Amino acid sequence: MTKERDKLSRFKPKEPIPEFKSREEEAEFWDTHDLADYWDEFKPVEVHFAKNLSQGITIRLDPETLTELRTRAHEKGIGPTTLARMWILEHLRELREKAGHSVRG
Repeated sequence: MTKERDKLSRFKPKEPIPEFKSREEEAEFWDTHDLADYWDEFKPVEVHFAKNLSQGITIRLDPETLTELRTRAHEKGIGPTTLARMWILEHLRELREKAGHSVRG
């Protein structure tokens, strides 16, 4: 009878992936759920890796701004300099795209 119940439990509907409040909560979820059950809910992402970053700049931030940057970076699981670089590159790309659109007009 137990084997029958185990077979049936595989066919029960999966619970939706919840919105997580923390990385710990998300880790708990994935510790008890099989990623393969949710494969169809994921989509591929394009990843770019920075190569040969040869020059650096120094940016001075007030303590509150630096704390917020560190907090937001921590939430994403990355370092604050990586997040700042991502934001700068995204902003510059958006500006280029806007300039390209206005020229074509």
